[in-house]
Order: sequence, then C-alpha cells, then structure tokens
Amino acid sequence: MPLVLLLGACTGYDAVAATPPPAMKAGQHPQPAVEEGGYVYQLHLPPGVATADEDARWPLMIFLHGSGERGSDVARIKIHGPPKVADRQTDFPFILVSPLLPAEEDWDIAKLDAIVDHVMEALPVDPARVYLTGLSRGGHATWRWAAAEPKRFAAIAPVAGRGDPATACALTGTPVWAFHGDRDDVVTPEGSFAMARAIRACGGHRSRLTIYPDLGHNAWDPAYDDPALYLWLLSHRVEEQGR
Repeated sequence: MPLVLLLGACTGYDAVAATPPPAMKAGQHPQPAVEEGGYVYQLHLPPGVATADEDARWPLMIFLHGSGERGSDVARIKIHGPPKVADRQTDFPFILVSPLLPAEEDWDIAKLDAIVDHVMEALPVDPARVYLTGLSRGGHATWRWAAAEPKRFAAIAPVAGRGDPATACALTGTPVWAFHGDRDDVVTPEGSFAMARAIRACGGHRSRLTIYPDLGHNAWDPAYDDPALYLWLLSHRVEEQGR
C-alpha cells in the first residue's frame, strides 16, 4: 500500500543555505557534499514539494546504511532500506536524506550534522518531524547520534544495530523502535536488548523492540517493508516530548 495514501504530507520553501541548495526535483537524486571532506548523499523529495504552499512543511528522514554499501558509488545506497523503498515508490512521503560512507570509515556525527543543517535550511522541512534510522553499522550510529543529540530527533529506529548502554539515559524521552533478528550472528540481538533494558532502567518508557524469529542479520527487509514503521515515526513530534 503506497505510504502517501496513509499520510497527508505538508511542505513549503525557506531560506537558502550558503552551499547551493538541492534542486527542487521530485524523486531520488545524488547530491554533492555540503562541505569539503563531507559525505555525498542521495536525496528523495516527495511529489509536490516544489509547488506546495510556501508555509507547508514535510517530515525529514535520515537513513544511515551499513558496512556493505561503503565506498564511492552513491547508487549503492539504494540497495536496502528507505532509499530502496523510495526508488520503487516515488510518492514516498518523506524528504529522505541518505549519506554515503566512504570505504573503511565509520559514521562521523559532525559530518552528518552538516548535511542535516544544510537540508533543513534549504528545504521545506518540519523541524518537529525529523526522524533517524539506520541498519547494521548505520544502526550503531543511529543509537550513538541520537544519544549525543536527543533533542534533534522526534523518533529513531535502529535496525540490527548495537548501542552503548552507558548512553541510554539520554534517550529516556526519545521514542525508539529497534529491530533485530533472533539469529543475528553479525550483531547479536543483545545489542538491542541491552539498550532497551538500559533505557527502561533510566526511567524511559518510550522504547519498543521487535525481534524477528528465525532471522539472521537482515532485519532491515521486514522492518522497512512494513508501513507500520513509517506511520509510527510520523506519530511523533519533538514538541510532544517536552524536549
């Protein structure tokens, strides 16, 4: 079922960042780095972004891929996750930013912040509806980035990722939906269980965890193919969390 039928999207266009803004072209297209040494990225814009009322705003989703997509080919980002969904479903109702991590590197939060800041200045993003998700190495970074900047995200969805339980108390006010396969031998399910336990131990009651039975590392196909995830993300706004 097309997600656009499940959601009424909003938008408009605001100030232009110092770096030239992305073209207001519907669909998913590669973009240059916003700063020297930064990440190139894929950008998906829903239909109607360029023509909607200037006061309207769209939700923003940031997707962080896993180790297998690292390198110099920005098209590889579309192999899995929301970029794959947006490529086959052009009315995907989020502004979607999917950076490319170079080979042998790990995600750098400062570089990710630079992209998000640029996109939020240049495009019609609703600042109360910024969502973060990622798989495997990108799932690790989802936990890490959200714990470092919990006020930035309305909700997060780490998939097959491992967080640091020592940072869990920062996420007590952040809605979290984590996903893992129970037979994952690359990133064991304990990576998600430990974060869920630690968040609850800190007094948080806004986290949930889905464990897929008889499934290995690839928890991302069932997670990202389920419209329930996107509807759950969109049900949360930053101001509702008192953050």
